[in-house]
Amino acid sequence: MNNLKMTIASLAAIALMALAPIVTARAASTTVNAASVLNTYAKIAHATYTDSLVTAEALKQAVGALVAGPTAKNLETARAAWRAARVPYQQSEVYRFGNAIVDEWEGKVNAWPLDEGLIDYVDHGAYGTESDENRLYAANVIANPKFTLSGHTIDASRITKMLLSDTLHEIDGVEANVATGYHAIEFLLWGQDLNGTGPNAGNRPASDYDAANCTGGNCARRAAYLMTVTELLIDDLKDMVAAWAPGGTARKALAAKGPKGGLANIVIGMGSLSYGELAGERMKLGLMLHDPEEEHDCFSDNTHYSHYYDAMGIRNVYLGEYRRVDGRIVKGPSLSNLVAEYNAEADARLRALLDNTIETMTVIVQTAEAGQAYDQMIGSGNTAGNARVQAAIDALTAQTKGIEKAVVALKLGALNFEGSDSLDNPGKVFK
Repeated sequence: MNNLKMTIASLAAIALMALAPIVTARAASTTVNAASVLNTYAKIAHATYTDSLVTAEALKQAVGALVAGPTAKNLETARAAWRAARVPYQQSEVYRFGNAIVDEWEGKVNAWPLDEGLIDYVDHGAYGTESDENRLYAANVIANPKFTLSGHTIDASRITKMLLSDTLHEIDGVEANVATGYHAIEFLLWGQDLNGTGPNAGNRPASDYDAANCTGGNCARRAAYLMTVTELLIDDLKDMVAAWAPGGTARKALAAKGPKGGLANIVIGMGSLSYGELAGERMKLGLMLHDPEEEHDCFSDNTHYSHYYDAMGIRNVYLGEYRRVDGRIVKGPSLSNLVAEYNAEADARLRALLDNTIETMTVIVQTAEAGQAYDQMIGSGNTAGNARVQAAIDALTAQTKGIEKAVVALKLGALNFEGSDSLDNPGKVFK
C-alpha cells in the first residue's frame, strides 16, 4: 500500500509540474529527416502507452484495496489513482487520428458519453427510465444477472472480461452502451454527478462496496465489475504497448505509409484532435448547449485535466518531446525541426500557437482547482466561465490553422482533418 501511495504522490507532482512553463531546446536540424521524425513519433507513442499501462496497474492495486477494505480513505485513493492514470493516457489521444489501429482500439478504453444505467443503479428522477435510442438505457447489469433483449436472455450472472467486452460493450449496436474503459471505471468510483452545472462531482459512498453494510445493493457484483473492468483496461493497454514497441503492428503500419504518408499521419492526428474532436465535440458542443452531460469526465469533474493533457499531447508530438510519469524525457528529431527546414516562420508561428493553447488550458485548470469545475464554467449565465472555455476553443482553432500552414510547408498536399457541426454548422446542433 505504501508503494501505491508513493506512486500516486509522484504522479500528482508530475501533473502539477506539467502546468509550469516548458522551455524546449530545439534539436540540431542537420540530422532531421522524415525517417528520424517518424522514429521519434513512434518512441513517444510507446512511452505514452507504457506510462498509461503503469498507471493503470497502480489503479488496479488501489481498486483491489478498496474492494478488500471499502473505506472512504481507500475510495479516495482509488479515485486519485484514476485521475493519475488519465494524465498519460490523454496525452496519447493525438495518436488516435491517422492511425487506424489506434482508432479501432480506442473505443474499448475511452468511449464516451455513456448511458450509465446499463451498468448500475441511477437516480431515475435525473436520468429517466427509458430512451428511444437505447433499449438497455436502464438495464442495470449489476442488479440483474439476467435480462432479455429481442426475446433472447442475456446471462450476466458471472461478470467476466468476455461478458463486458464481447457482450455488453456497445450491445444492441448502441455506442452509448459503454461497458468498458476509463469512463466505466470512473462511474463505478464516483457514481452520477447529480449537480448539473452546480458545484461538486459524483458522490458514490464507499459502502457501495461493503458487503457487510451494503448501500446501493449488489455490493459483491459491483466489486466484481470494478475489478474486472480494471483488469480489462490493463489487457487493452498491453495490446497498444506491444503495437508501438519496435517491430509492433502500429510501427509497421506507419512505416508502410512511407515518409510522406507518415508525416501526413502525424499532422492528421494533430489537426483532427485539435479541431473537430477537442475544440468541437468535447468543448464547443457542451458550451453551446450549456450541458454538463457533454463534458468528458462527467462523473469525476476531471474534465479540465483531460482537455489540458489532450492539448499537451498535440504539443508533444510536434516538438518531439514527452515527459514520462517518472520525470524522464523522451525526445528526438521533431516535426517542428523539419517544418523549420522548409519554413522557419511557419514553425515559429505554430510553436507560439501551441504555447498559447496550453496557456488558455492552464487558465481552465487553475479555475477548476480554485473551486469552479468545468461543468460550472460551461453553465448558462456563467459569463466569465464561458469566456475561458471559448478562449481555449479559439486557441485550438487558431492552432489548427497553424498546423495547416505546416502541411503547406512540408508539401504534403491536401489533407482532411476531423470536423464538428458545433464549429462548421452550428445551426444543425439545435435541430
